[in-house]
Amino acid sequence: MVLCAVSRQLLRNCSAPGAWSRVLQRQSSGWVYSSSHGFNPDEIREKLLAFPGGSIDLNKQDSGIALLTVNNPSRMNAFSGSMMVDLEARVTELENWSDGKGLIVHGVADTFCSGSDLNAVRAIANPQDGMKMCMFMQNALTRLHRLPLISVALVEGKALGGGAELVTACDFVLMVQGSVVQFVQKHMGLVPGWGGAARLVRVVGSQNALKLLGGAIKVDPELGLQIGLADDVLEDAPEHRTVLQQAENWLNSYTKGPAPVIRAVKKVIISGRELPLADALRTEKDVFGTVWGGPANLQALASKMKHK
Repeated sequence: MVLCAVSRQLLRNCSAPGAWSRVLQRQSSGWVYSSSHGFNPDEIREKLLAFPGGSIDLNKQDSGIALLTVNNPSRMNAFSGSMMVDLEARVTELENWSDGKGLIVHGVADTFCSGSDLNAVRAIANPQDGMKMCMFMQNALTRLHRLPLISVALVEGKALGGGAELVTACDFVLMVQGSVVQFVQKHMGLVPGWGGAARLVRVVGSQNALKLLGGAIKVDPELGLQIGLADDVLEDAPEHRTVLQQAENWLNSYTKGPAPVIRAVKKVIISGRELPLADALRTEKDVFGTVWGGPANLQALASKMKHK
C-alpha cells in the first residue's frame, strides 16, 4: 500500500495529531480505494498504458500557479489510457510541490476535454476492467480535488462526459463565451464514474444535478452562472490578453500572499467540506497552529496589515 504523498505532506505540517491527521492516517493510496478494496493500481496502469495518445502536461511557474494541460487535440482532448496514467503522475507532482498556491486546468486547441477516448473504452468494456478504470480515475480526481492548491477549471469549447467530471474536481470554474459543459454519460448508457456525480450534487444541489444528468443538458455560461456550476464568464481575449492570462489574473485574486497561508486556507476548507463539524473544528485548530506565529503572521502584525 503506497501512502498518498499529500497525506504525508499534511501530516508533516500538522503541529499536533488532531482530527486531520487521524483522517489522513485512515486514508490510503489515492484517498478512496486501496488494496483493501481489491484495487491494484499497477495492474490498471499496465492496462491503460496499452492505449497511448496525447498527454497531460504540467507547468509549475515561479508565481506558485501551475498549469495542468489536457493535450490530445486530434481527439478533442479525450483521455486516452496513457493520459489517465499521466494525470495521476501529475497530481503526485503537485502533491509534492510545497511552493504551490494555485492550479489552472485547461485544454489545448480551444477545447477543454471530450471525456474518454472511445478506443480505450471499447478495449476495456468488460465490467471488471471498467470498474478498475473507474476506481483509478476516482482516486486521481479526488486527489486533485484535495490538493492544498486553489484550483480553477478554465472551460473553452466543450467539456463533455469525463471532461465535465474533471471540471467538478476543481474549486472554481471559469467558462469562456460559447463554451459548454455537458454530462453525456446517459447517451452512452452510463452514469458518471469518475466521482463527477457526487461532486456535482455538492456544487449545484441534487435537483439541478438530476436535471443535468437525466437530461444530458448542455450548460452554457449563462446557465452555469445561474445554477452555480460556473463562477465567472470570460470574454474571448479582450485587450490582446489570452483567455489563459485572464484566468491567471482571476486566480491571483485568491492566491496572492505567502504559500503556507494560501495552502492553510485550502486545508481548512477541505476539512469543512468533508469532515463532521467536530472533526472539522479540531482540524481547523491544528492548521491554525501551523501558521500562528509564523513568518507571514509576524510580518502582518508588525505592519498592522489587518487594517490595510
